[in-house]
Amino acid sequence: MWNVLSRMWQDRLRRIIDILEASNVNEIEVSFWGRKFRVSKGSTSSGNADAGPVPQSVTVEQISANKQAEETSSPDVAEEVSGVEIRAPIVGTFYRAPSPESALYVNVGDHISAGQTVCIIEAMKIMNEIESETTGVVAKIVVENAKPVEYGQVLFIIEPD
Repeated sequence: MWNVLSRMWQDRLRRIIDILEASNVNEIEVSFWGRKFRVSKGSTSSGNADAGPVPQSVTVEQISANKQAEETSSPDVAEEVSGVEIRAPIVGTFYRAPSPESALYVNVGDHISAGQTVCIIEAMKIMNEIESETTGVVAKIVVENAKPVEYGQVLFIIEPD
């Protein structure tokens, strides 16, 4: 039974590594079977012996789910600026514009409407448009352009009308 589970872990991790190598993303963090895994390009940390063969340019680090959740939780930005938070619905890379040459979706001080696209989160080469669920003024943009975001991480703070 353990061999079957171990093999399933290795297969999942290999698929994650393949996705990472084929993308321009430097790091992916995923959670499955109650554990979190971080796969990154060019890291110098030691690999997990249970992960099976790992390409030299990629290492796999197994992280305790509770400890990692505490370390990566975003600071409570609501204390700095009050308003409605727009949070990341998925893990991926945050983009403020549809392409590098395009205008930004929103800036601080812009008035936005419910249903308006405020950013894109790229996950596995799929561009996911993120829409505002409220009408108001953009009070703060919490994430820098082209940076990785976690599920539930605050992206924007909106002062509702």
